[in-house]
Amino acid sequence: DLTPTVEEYTTLLRCPKIQVDKAYSRATGALPLLRKLMNINGMSEQWVVARIQRKGDNKCVPWKSLRDLVLVHPDVKKMVDVFALGIYGLVVFPKVLGHIDEAVSNLFDRLSKGVTPVPVILAETFRSLNGCRRADEDVEWRASWLIPDEILYRCENFDWVPLLGIWGAVGYAPLLVSRQFRSRQFIPAMQGLAQCEFSYKEDNYKKKVREMSNAWNQTHRMKILAVGPEHLQVLPSEIEIIKQEFEKRSVELGKKIEQLEEEKMKLGLDVDIQRLEADKLRKRKNKAEEDLDGLKTDYKKLCRSIRTAGLARELALEKSLLVCQNEKTEL
Repeated sequence: DLTPTVEEYTTLLRCPKIQVDKAYSRATGALPLLRKLMNINGMSEQWVVARIQRKGDNKCVPWKSLRDLVLVHPDVKKMVDVFALGIYGLVVFPKVLGHIDEAVSNLFDRLSKGVTPVPVILAETFRSLNGCRRADEDVEWRASWLIPDEILYRCENFDWVPLLGIWGAVGYAPLLVSRQFRSRQFIPAMQGLAQCEFSYKEDNYKKKVREMSNAWNQTHRMKILAVGPEHLQVLPSEIEIIKQEFEKRSVELGKKIEQLEEEKMKLGLDVDIQRLEADKLRKRKNKAEEDLDGLKTDYKKLCRSIRTAGLARELALEKSLLVCQNEKTEL
């Protein structure tokens, strides 16, 4: 999880005239290789035309021709510029062995305007490292001589730093290696980072280049947060992270299951209580119906008793009346 950084390259280059946030972008209307070489070395058009070659899809110029020019050039400044161009083309941005690529001259022509080469160098470094990773080759990067006070960590609306190289672009997420700066390590937002890498040979690359170039107008830096030994730990691998997330998810699901079982038990208790209440109500209803039937039976008995008592009384009255009538007749 160690990687080259903007701060390391800036410290190594020690270029006082560059503007640290003035990033290079490949100009669509740039001068052709012929004109740029004429401006750099001060030689005639015929001299330059005779030495331009084509290697694959790109134009280039052999270092042998420039080396011979360095040895005999009468203008010291032009001689130094040609030598510097050779360093950029052979050491910093090598592509065709022994030749300086046209894309290198595009960048070199812009350096005099204060453009910083750091993001360009870093972009092509990352593109090379990505190529090594895709080929299953490992590269370890350490720079124990540099501990900056603050680091560049994003540009404008990007959650990372977009880097424009001379042959393509790539995304750079410094917060992925904050431990490299002896700061606290965490996993930053990286959505869309992989899609940030593209070649200038792809379709519609100009719009992406314009967006990335404009993003460098608003850079963001952060102070380094010092850490203690408890934070200087190895960042877990992707498998370990997935395992930790799985275990965390398992614990959460276990708690959820316990909660559901508890709710189920409570619902079961509620059902039992409701069943008992229903049984009580059913018994009370049956008791009320039995009492009602008893009342109806007693009422019928009472009615019969009343009728019987009424008839007996009526007969007694009739008998008394007959007795009285008989007594009256005898008198």
